[in-house]
Amino acid sequence: MMAALGTLTFLVTLWLLVVIGAMVLEESGAKIAAALKGARETRPVGVVRLRLRTRARAQPVIRAQAEWRAAA
Repeated sequence: MMAALGTLTFLVTLWLLVVIGAMVLEESGAKIAAALKGARETRPVGVVRLRLRTRARAQPVIRAQAEWRAAA
């Protein structure tokens, strides 16, 4: 009985790996084929928008006064 359950578990796991592998190939099969041929994939590329940040202005250095040091 243990051998039958072990075999069944093995076959279910193997089937699951095949199904997941087929899903991955369906998703990225064109990319893999293009890479093996040495060519780029021919799907159109969408427009990507970027938000550019400007740098914050550097503030002038404030030198500590003698009375400020004593308060700290």
